[in-house]
Amino acid sequence: MHEQPAFIPLRFTRHSPTEMLARARAFHAELDRRRTVRHFSDEPVPAEVIEEVVRAASTAPSGAHKQPWTFVAVGDPGMKLRIRAAAEEEERINYAGRMSEEWLEDLKPFGTDASKPFLETAPWLVVVFKRVFEKDADGHKHQNYYVNESVGIATGLLLAAAHHAGLATLTHTPSPMNFLATLLGRPENERPFLLIPMGFPAEGCLVPRLDRKPLDKVLVMHQ
Repeated sequence: MHEQPAFIPLRFTRHSPTEMLARARAFHAELDRRRTVRHFSDEPVPAEVIEEVVRAASTAPSGAHKQPWTFVAVGDPGMKLRIRAAAEEEERINYAGRMSEEWLEDLKPFGTDASKPFLETAPWLVVVFKRVFEKDADGHKHQNYYVNESVGIATGLLLAAAHHAGLATLTHTPSPMNFLATLLGRPENERPFLLIPMGFPAEGCLVPRLDRKPLDKVLVMHQ
């Protein structure tokens, strides 16, 4: 039998329509400045900042409140070097044949290749793992629900929180990523979801000139 959760009063702040709109516009303006960065400074970032960014990500909703995520923050230079070596090995195979011609063509404007120096340069690598099941003290497996959806939401909050704190990020997906679980000694119930370098952009960092889809291309309203 599962114990019934206790219920407490909701802490909710209600704003006037005018303030809601102003806050929504301000939040969009802040996130609209967020860009993916591939050139990082090696300037240190306090561990406490990473802790608070992860704390914010962990407020995400999840199926049956299972919170099926683990964030592994890597600042150790030796471990970052090993992660880079393993990631680049997979990426060389990807660029040499795993990726389709269309995929490679779509990547050309961004100038990416198998070399990933940011995995060493960025002061922190935050590896997001999804917990596909849990084990109790007796070794029995218990299901987690909507794992990809839950971890995806938490990762979105992680990126927003990092940007709000003043950090640049990159969502890196070397595929396959099983080497991350091996290198970081993660248990069998965890699978790599994303590898996110975090830090400050390098001096003079350039990013591609991009246009985001306008609202009428991403929003359909029935009212």
